[in-house]
Order: sequence, then C-alpha cells, then structure tokens
Amino acid sequence: MKATSSNPDYRKQPTDTIIGHGDFRYRLHKDWGTQDLRNFPVRNCHEMVQDQQGRLLLLTNHPGNNMLIYDRSGKVLDTWTLNLTGAHGLTLSEEGGEEFLYITSTDEHRVIKTDLSGRVLKEFPFPQETGRYDAIDKYLPTETTVGPNGDIYIADGYGENLILQYTQKGELVRFWGGKGDTEDTFDCCHGVTLDTRDPTNPTLLVTSRSKQEFKRFSLEGNHLETISLPGCWICRPVIHGDQLYFAVIVTRTWGTYDGCLIVLDRDNRVISCPGGTAPEYASGSLIPPTYDDYSFLNPHDVCVDQDENLYVPQWASGRTYPVMLERIN
Repeated sequence: MKATSSNPDYRKQPTDTIIGHGDFRYRLHKDWGTQDLRNFPVRNCHEMVQDQQGRLLLLTNHPGNNMLIYDRSGKVLDTWTLNLTGAHGLTLSEEGGEEFLYITSTDEHRVIKTDLSGRVLKEFPFPQETGRYDAIDKYLPTETTVGPNGDIYIADGYGENLILQYTQKGELVRFWGGKGDTEDTFDCCHGVTLDTRDPTNPTLLVTSRSKQEFKRFSLEGNHLETISLPGCWICRPVIHGDQLYFAVIVTRTWGTYDGCLIVLDRDNRVISCPGGTAPEYASGSLIPPTYDDYSFLNPHDVCVDQDENLYVPQWASGRTYPVMLERIN
C-alpha cells in the first residue's frame, strides 16, 4: 500500500515531549537523525539494527545510499549501497563471533547476506522449487530471521505469503503458509523473528499484518498460537529483554499518518503505546489504540539500544530520517 497524504507541519508539531505509558515512557526527539538530503539522500527508511560496537545501521531504499550508519548521538559515521531500490528488511546475526546482515529487497526479488561493510557474501535463491511461483516477480521478500542452528527463515510478505526455511548453504529445508484465513496461513506476513525468551524452546513470531495479529510457530512450522492486536497493522516483531516491541504503521486508515509503537509483556499484553492512547482492554480484547496526532508519520520499525532507548525509521513519510525515543527511568 502507498501512503498518499502529506503532513508539512510534522516538524512544527510538539517535540521533546513525553510519550508512552507505565514503566515504558520516552522523551521524543524528532530531529535526532536528521541530515542534509543532498549529502545523505533517503527515500523510505525501513529498518534499523544495532551492532556490537553500538552503531545504529539504517536500511533505506535509496539506490545511492542503502545503508546509513549512525552513532548514538545521531551523527552519520559511514554509508554504503548495494544499489537496491527495494531494500526492505534488515536482520543482524552473530555467527561464530562475527556479525552479518541479511537484507531483503522487494523490487529486486532478492535476499542477500553481507558483512557490516556491505560486502555480499551469499545470495539465497529464488524459491522456484516450491512450485508456488509462476515467475520471479511474484517473489517479494520482506524480512528474515536466523534460527539457532543457523538456518535462515524468509518471509515473502508482499508475494505468496510463504515462510521459507533455508540452510546457510542455500538449500531449501521446508516452507509453509500462503495467503488465507486458517491458523497456519497469513495476510501479509510482513515480519518474522526468532523468540528466544524461553531459551529451552525458541519459536518463530510471524506478522499477519492485514489481520492485525502475530502467529507463533515452532521452528518446523507448526502453528502454536495467534496473538490478536486489533487496530495494529504490525510491521515486524523485535525482542529485547522480556518485552516485544513493534511499529504499527497504521491504526485506522492508510495514507493518513496514524501509526504508533507498541510494547508487549511476556503475557502478550500491551503495556505501553508510545504515540498512541494508553492501552485498554475490554472483555480480554485490546481496544484499538488512537494515534496522538504528533509523534510519528508512518513508523516502520523499532530498534532498541542497550539503554532501552528506541529508534524509529519511517516509511513514505516525506523522506524523514529516524526519530529517537529516550527512555525515562
């Protein structure tokens, strides 16, 4: 979907204000990541991760500038590009003491593994052997995650709604899903992550964005539970500590800039909604949040640093740079 509205007063609206709820409250810094577009061009800022050096890596779909690397003060340290116009998903993985990136690109129909300098190390193949694709242009991967044994799981969120499991050698292990209304199918499996909060039983969390829910699976693709979050068009799940964080790109209507963030506890209950109304439940069901009309435009991801500050890249938001939410203790 494309956002078509504009909000020219976004920068004039309140900043350095406190948003969020309970123990998860933040001071909003809208200009934290702002740069000169002539020097550091961006189109859509899709996802962010933090490496072991504390650097914040931002993925954009500007072909001249796919990666901006920030320090925590908001200074750009470095940039590089793979000349991708559809760069969308960014996953950081530690493997054998080294860190690597997995990048999905929807326009190019590619999933690429790189080092932190952007050197391409591996490309995972178009999944023709599944028998589910008439042509490569039906393959529109949006996200990845890496399993405990190094297998990579690819979410084809804008394509056939499959979760594809590969070995590090690029061998297809299995796949499941597809678009549908059953417990093991999806409507836009936009995000996927490995949930290791129970270290003896790691699982996969997969977004079914248009259905406003997460689905939990075993590592072999068996459905375990569905977590309903009415009013939340979820991008990808991000685990930090005991909490699950995610950006809600839309709460009401596409194109009107009404997104927010959500923090869930271990029991899958919303405990904070930065950029939206305080979480409320009725008869055990979440009451859809209402946007606060100033914090964000179209938040697409959330990155949590070692001090539990948040960094939020935004999609289709007038080429804005990430905003920063400073955790208040």
